[in-house]
Amino acid sequence: MRITVAGSIHMDFYINLPRLPVPGETVLGKGFTMLPGGKGANQAVGCARLGAYTYMVSRVGKDFMGKELLKNLRENGVDTRYIRVDEETHTGVAFILLDESSGENMIAVAPGTDYRVSVEDVDNSMKAIEESDVLLLQLEIPVETVYYAAKKAWEKGVKVVLNPAPARELPSDIYRYLYALTPNRVEASLLSGVEVKTIDDAVKAGRELVSRGVEYVVITLGREGSLIVSRDMAKHVPAFKVKAVDTTGAGDAFNAALAVAIAEARDMVEACRIANAAAAIQITRLGAQSGLPSREELEEFLAKHSS
Repeated sequence: MRITVAGSIHMDFYINLPRLPVPGETVLGKGFTMLPGGKGANQAVGCARLGAYTYMVSRVGKDFMGKELLKNLRENGVDTRYIRVDEETHTGVAFILLDESSGENMIAVAPGTDYRVSVEDVDNSMKAIEESDVLLLQLEIPVETVYYAAKKAWEKGVKVVLNPAPARELPSDIYRYLYALTPNRVEASLLSGVEVKTIDDAVKAGRELVSRGVEYVVITLGREGSLIVSRDMAKHVPAFKVKAVDTTGAGDAFNAALAVAIAEARDMVEACRIANAAAAIQITRLGAQSGLPSREELEEFLAKHSS
């Protein structure tokens, strides 16, 4: 089971707050933490912890953050040979304001080297992509690179999973290269043109996106779980009930587990239940990467919550 993740790597700077500020307001924090992040890196670590041999395609800067992030990925079992050290700009950073009472957050990102991940980087990693069962992508690197990687992987018969986050428009013909598209409500609304507030809305949005050529649309619905839409079905998969501590990495945990389940040739409904479980474990912990579950933890959780 092999997965290639092409995406972002950056350092997350957390400030813990009693509540989130409104524009123009300063709120004194209760603590500060620096943790590895970036949707690509988070999902790569998530895949590796769940037992997949995981390659990462990305860039970091020639700075202390880049060195620490590479070290962290290696310690988590991610193959970093396709990560380029770029001397032209800084490693990507994210600043996260975390409401300790609700677990909600506000995030600002300075992409740095994330926005320099290129078509050339994809070409240099084609051996890994060809060997993989799944190519997992997000949108914190240039859309042109995402499109190129998806097309190249599809041509080699590799299943492509695109997590379209953060929300942005996509090239009209990218959908036919995708095995699964995994938007949240906001992303599904933007991509489909259907405002997603209810599960029925999500079904309509999913059907619109499926009509463009993607095989499965999996819409993440937070506390309501996830919804699978394909040409011949629409299936709601309920979430597991847990107390949220930090919702930051929930989508990354979900996508990593979904990619692993797809690589294992799981039924999509079962794959989404597994992904829901990974997200549930993640939000009970602090940190986008530190909260990602191991295979053992995921299996224990599923066994405990089996009906």
